[in-house]
Amino acid sequence: MTSYQFAWPGPSPHWREEDAQQVGLKFGDKGTHTSRTMMLEELATVLSAVPELGTREDYEHAIVSDNCLGKPTGSTRRLSRQRLAELYALDPTVPLFRVLRRLWRVEDSGRPLLALLSAMARDPLLRATAPSVLSLTEGEEFRRVGVRDTLREAVGDRLNDSTLDKVVRNAASSWSQAGHLSGRTFKVRRRVHPTPATVAYALYLGVKTGFSGIDLFTSGWIASLDADPSTAREVALTAKRLGLIDLRLSDDIFQLNVDRLDPWAGKA
Repeated sequence: MTSYQFAWPGPSPHWREEDAQQVGLKFGDKGTHTSRTMMLEELATVLSAVPELGTREDYEHAIVSDNCLGKPTGSTRRLSRQRLAELYALDPTVPLFRVLRRLWRVEDSGRPLLALLSAMARDPLLRATAPSVLSLTEGEEFRRVGVRDTLREAVGDRLNDSTLDKVVRNAASSWSQAGHLSGRTFKVRRRVHPTPATVAYALYLGVKTGFSGIDLFTSGWIASLDADPSTAREVALTAKRLGLIDLRLSDDIFQLNVDRLDPWAGKA
């Protein structure tokens, strides 16, 4: 992993790659965005086709056998399943996906940002584009050349210019699907709005990447929701009232437990 990939969304002083990998995060210089976007529409279709307690085999059956995505051939069905699994796991044994699936039913409006958070956690290439997008002011143009240079710094010489350009196009589409960019030929920055479910998921990812205390409200996961620390705290308290997280927050007390988010937490 390069130093750039360490730089977002941290680093936390207590960051350990092996801990993050255990919950489903991926690292390195490869990613699904060399060929696909974050596939929000496809993800929503699959999650509506498979019961919340579905197994990995149920997701595969829905995509490949039942063709819930309406793909024309068996090979395109299998490829779609592979790409969605790269981005989201589609496997309840992966904690990151269990939490995504748990939060998916909480609110429709937060689903694009939930998908973005998961895709960033599992695709280092999309994650590497985050600082370039999040640093833009509202209305500022998304400049592909600058993002390509940032990606080059992240991956070195592994990807040629043509592939890097494809990653930038796909990443721009993903950020558009999430709501951070708008426009076709020229994309400009738009602000998104954090919701209780998305802040809960961002806090979960923050905990699993070593953040703690008030630093959780300044991590890149929270920044990707366009939430400043004060807003994030307010929305987190709403998430607490909804029963998504356990949180005690005052001037001298900070206690957070995200186990409520994981249906398997505390189970053998």
